[in-house]
Amino acid sequence: MLKKFLTPRSSRAPAGGAQSPADDTRSALLQAAQEDARLGRLPEAIAGCKAALELDPDCQAAHALLAAIELPGEDYFRLLGRIHAHLRPRTYVEIGVAKGDSIRRVSPETRVLGVDTEPAIKFKLPPNVKIFAQTSDSFFSQNDVRAELGGLPIDLAFIDGMHHFEFALRDFMNIEALCTPESTILIHDVYPLDERTAARDRATVFWSGDIWRLILLLRKHRPGLAVNTIGAPPTGLAVVGNLDPQSRYIRDRLDALIKEYLAVDFSVLNGCKADRLALFPNDWSRISALLDALPVAAHP
Repeated sequence: MLKKFLTPRSSRAPAGGAQSPADDTRSALLQAAQEDARLGRLPEAIAGCKAALELDPDCQAAHALLAAIELPGEDYFRLLGRIHAHLRPRTYVEIGVAKGDSIRRVSPETRVLGVDTEPAIKFKLPPNVKIFAQTSDSFFSQNDVRAELGGLPIDLAFIDGMHHFEFALRDFMNIEALCTPESTILIHDVYPLDERTAARDRATVFWSGDIWRLILLLRKHRPGLAVNTIGAPPTGLAVVGNLDPQSRYIRDRLDALIKEYLAVDFSVLNGCKADRLALFPNDWSRISALLDALPVAAHP
């Protein structure tokens, strides 16, 4: 659904309120692209957004519209809420809580652990939520996570921390070891918009980093996993099931796997991004069926 991205706006406020000719051109291109999108002329809208980004590589409105065109439907926050309501996990671990927008989607019956080096939550946390202000590596090495979860495994986890592939890889490795085969791991920012916003060095406000490399790795080296990337804007949400908590494949080869995938160029996605990243339709009826097809534990 594109409606929320179709209000004309500039991504930058010029000093003193006066726009330069380049600002005027960018604004005109963006407004034309938004109108094209509203009328269903998507190739024209995409071209207009790309032209605006040539003038201003950090034009957030152009990035947002491109993401909404490529990945239509509900955004990942709404999808997270649906997944929580559908799976009703006993326990939930979230890496990268930020302002707590995703933590808000959790049921009061779920025991929650959130991890962030600088959590910015301004609302009062409910009693079922505990936040750890530390790196995820420190969290897993310094805490008895199962004890914090009342002796239970992790039923559902969400990885949305540092946007560098190796951090997400270690988070996945550490989380899976605390799961059961019936658990589910969600990973954000796995479907990049373009090469610039998928770079390791952040150059734009809209930035997914190189988490896409993790999907390539899991699909090649852990074929027993069920890996699907839901096309939820702005940058996709991976659903990983059929976990193996006993697996040491990643842990025993961690440095070699990081080296292998840091050497993978973004061009491997050219012309086949949807296939290589296992893109799945952002349609709740199909997503819920996908979740139901994964192993599910019978909780008392």
